[in-house]
Amino acid sequence: MRTGKVVSAAEAAALVKDGDTVTTSGFVGIGVPDELLAAIETRFLETDHPRDLSLVFAAGQGDGKDRGLNRLGHEGLLKRVVGGHWGLIPKVAKLATEGKIEGWNLPQGVISQLYRDIAAGKPGMLSKVGLETFVDPRQGGGAINSISTDPQVELMEIGGEEILFYPSHNLTVALLRGTTADEAGNVTMEREALTIDNLAQAMAVHNAGGVVIVQVERVARAGSLPARDVHIPGILVDAIVVSKPENHLQTYSTAFSQAFTNRIRPPAGEIPALPLDARKVIARRCAFELPVNGVVNLGIGMPEGVASVAAEEGLLEHLTLTAEPGVIGGQPASGLDFGAAVNTDAVIPQNNQFDFYDGGGLDMTCLGLAQADAAGNVNVSRFGPRLAGAGGFINISQNARAVVFAGTFTAQGLDVHIGDDGVEIRQEGRARKFLDHVEQISFSGARAARLGQPVLYVTERCVFELTTNGLELKEIAPGIDLDRDILGLMDVRPIVNEVTLMDARIFRSGEMDLRTDLLHLDLPDRIAIDPNLGLLFLNFEKMRIRTLDEIKLVERLVAEACVAYGKPVDVVVNYDGFRIDEVLESNWAEMVNGLTERFYRNVSRYSGSAFMRMKLGEVFPDARTHIYESSEKARSFLGSNGA
Repeated sequence: MRTGKVVSAAEAAALVKDGDTVTTSGFVGIGVPDELLAAIETRFLETDHPRDLSLVFAAGQGDGKDRGLNRLGHEGLLKRVVGGHWGLIPKVAKLATEGKIEGWNLPQGVISQLYRDIAAGKPGMLSKVGLETFVDPRQGGGAINSISTDPQVELMEIGGEEILFYPSHNLTVALLRGTTADEAGNVTMEREALTIDNLAQAMAVHNAGGVVIVQVERVARAGSLPARDVHIPGILVDAIVVSKPENHLQTYSTAFSQAFTNRIRPPAGEIPALPLDARKVIARRCAFELPVNGVVNLGIGMPEGVASVAAEEGLLEHLTLTAEPGVIGGQPASGLDFGAAVNTDAVIPQNNQFDFYDGGGLDMTCLGLAQADAAGNVNVSRFGPRLAGAGGFINISQNARAVVFAGTFTAQGLDVHIGDDGVEIRQEGRARKFLDHVEQISFSGARAARLGQPVLYVTERCVFELTTNGLELKEIAPGIDLDRDILGLMDVRPIVNEVTLMDARIFRSGEMDLRTDLLHLDLPDRIAIDPNLGLLFLNFEKMRIRTLDEIKLVERLVAEACVAYGKPVDVVVNYDGFRIDEVLESNWAEMVNGLTERFYRNVSRYSGSAFMRMKLGEVFPDARTHIYESSEKARSFLGSNGA
């Protein structure tokens, strides 16, 4: 006996009419209403209806094969699609790239946030996200093919600044998913790994007079659900469908895990460590950039390994990892579990997460690297006939305070051996990644360089840095031949000045003790005074300074050592491999000058890097400063001055 709003999947599918504009929930395999999608597919194959649907989705929803939105990938069923990530829905993507449907690829975060504006009856949304990428109308406006001529984004100028306007859609059907519904249509999500955009989508469709259908696991008596647990109020819901278990998996990889509901914390080490291969080498090098006490986003694919490395190195408690569907804290999962996480601090709606990202909340992001060019542009979205889609990549890369792109140097058939001696290329990949020009601009190197955004490009054999003049080679792995393995495989030669070796620990088994580096746990051991000589040694070799707090820590420890000694000292400072963020150089100089006035007599500094010596000369032009290329020369200067 059916009660209230509960209907069968077939009856729900019949509510979808020809020409409707449908929006669906889901992120990869999380929260995807497969029971509803399967019912619509069955009805179309049996009756040729519904036809000519428009589809609007934010995150990719599929397994790369048959599930999720792939169920709608039939000619005639769809007429036009506006979506964020297309790589998991090849059946729909194929229709778009072959020109059988109209299609647009827009930033995932923009679509997610647009649901709220549609719900509020606004004409659209203003955002800087997408400027100078393929989404910009000057570079195609996100259109996937030549028949997609209806503009989905407009370039405007407000207050003297360029901005993009994304018009609202008239959404008429929402296909959503929850856990429990009562007879009045109130829906909870206690067994779901994410909440995504369900509430905003339901409001948008309801307020437009459309039909909201929600797939659930079970039905409860009306009024029996705790009000604080209800994510979709019954006033917004027209129909409820109880799903078969096989169409209601928690993720496409995990049928159900309490850890993904964040109601329990799994034992430490439940997520296994990565094997030492090219993927882990890249993840390890990226982990060197993790900001202590900072907030980090990790993208899908290669960057997923950074979470595993951070766990191995004991760093998870010293930073906050996030994922774009709303995960804050804990350890994000990977593969077809991507989007879920264990040990989280919070899980918030996807549109709120993108508010945080777009507003500059991320201290760093690590994202995939499919193609790059000499200008630092990156493409992750379109490769000839293959449509991957940008997903949240544009929102995240454009607005994070620092960006690290991660990927192998070549693709397709690359065989790499990792050993204590570094990297051995046993077979080179057939496809080059560092090109003259990328096929599509998902990330604008010119814009990032102009705005001073720090950007690294990390591969298993080398590391590049973005400069105002393009890519500069900064590091090379042990065992790699510069000309044969790097320059000879790039369409355009990068800037090559001083190149250092990547840290040897990256290529060795066992932990790297990265926690000591990033937390500066060894800093007291880097400061020593020889009381017989009245000589202060400061060993800043390979130290990285990224925050004002780190500068204050150095100042405090040096001052404590000098106060304890009680007399002015001569100083020798080792700056080999030292790195400091450019915005902090003046703060560092101010700190050092303060120590100099209080405690120092003569100061000599040394670095084997000519570039570092030049930078030191710029930062410390004081007459008492002397900069050398070796420890011996630095100490010799002090000796000649009576030290």
